[in-house]
Amino acid sequence: MSITNRSFLRRRALPTLTAAAAVAALLTTNLAHSAPAPRTSPVVTWAASTDLLGPAAAQDRTYRLVVHTSAGGSGLRIRLSNAYGNQPVTFGRAYAGLRSSGAALVPGSNRRLSFAGSATVTVPPRGRVYSDPLLGTVRPQSDLAVSLYVQQAGGPVTGHKMALQTSYIAPTGDHSADESATAYTTRTNSWFYLDATVVDARRGTGAVVTLGDSITDGASSTADTNRRWPEVLSRALQNDPRTRIKGVANEGISGNRVLTDGAGQSALRRLDRDVLSQRGLRTVVLLEGVNDIKATPAPTAAELIAGYRQIIARSHAAGVCVVGATVMPYEGWRQWTPSGEAVRLEVNSFIRDSGAFDAVADFDTAIKDPAAPTRILSAYDSGDHLHPNDTGMRVMGSAVAPEHLRCSKR
Repeated sequence: MSITNRSFLRRRALPTLTAAAAVAALLTTNLAHSAPAPRTSPVVTWAASTDLLGPAAAQDRTYRLVVHTSAGGSGLRIRLSNAYGNQPVTFGRAYAGLRSSGAALVPGSNRRLSFAGSATVTVPPRGRVYSDPLLGTVRPQSDLAVSLYVQQAGGPVTGHKMALQTSYIAPTGDHSADESATAYTTRTNSWFYLDATVVDARRGTGAVVTLGDSITDGASSTADTNRRWPEVLSRALQNDPRTRIKGVANEGISGNRVLTDGAGQSALRRLDRDVLSQRGLRTVVLLEGVNDIKATPAPTAAELIAGYRQIIARSHAAGVCVVGATVMPYEGWRQWTPSGEAVRLEVNSFIRDSGAFDAVADFDTAIKDPAAPTRILSAYDSGDHLHPNDTGMRVMGSAVAPEHLRCSKR
């Protein structure tokens, strides 16, 4: 795995040619050299939904954030978000490199990022900014380390709380250019300020965004192993030559709901920012609803379905397909009730049978116990009866058919 801007050209001896053949060969060579380079298009290769991490930002510290790519390509850029801030955040420098192990980087891979040509950028309250493209290529399924020196900050902190990925903090000073782990003495399980990375992939390459709650966020999957169901899907797409969908962005927030704010803004409120803004987006897989259903007071099935219809309509207006994922069983969880189960069944009937979605990912059927369909099959249950374990995550990721990620919206 490498970030590189070197081209390795292999020369070979040419056979002896007649004069006419030599001229023809020279013309062919010149034409080949003058042909335009293959065209590319931007596609998100990693993302995480933004949320409020805390009331007081720290400054004069460096975050080394470890993220795992999906699609490969050139021209890496990052997106920094101050969505929940009420004061500007100034990043003194930012670097991207290949993670070796822990906070250490592959020697020679750490590269300085720029923003409109400058090493420093200030992101205003509620704002976000992309870096300039970085020369070189990033391979798919790579561990990147994005190092951000926060020079000046105050007020609420924007980030993603449950990363299920260990990242690192250098508590004092600018250590963004360091390739060693020495200064990074503090570990964190959250991502700070970074909410997307983008590459230029082969033209026509697209991305899927998984919009969801803690199940999509990966709760109960093994940390630092990339076993969330969207990453299972990502690996399947990468290995499938029949599909051009290669980018996968995980926009799950633990505790998130469709209709009301709580753990993060509702899916309806954050749809534009977290989902429809992603580069190369072709399809959304929507797995939300269980937190609405088990809330007090809970919405009716009709109210939840109306929320789904809004997400579908807004996505279709943006030229994006929507795959509806059925709400999975959760009997045994402390908030399960028979009335909630009735809502779940009615909602799932809508998802499967209404035709409102462009396709269906039937996670309910894939994960339930056939002998007790209100429960997760024990082999897939993390033990809390709501969140699947690693095996369940693998089953879920395998239940999304690549052909269902295509439609005719664009």
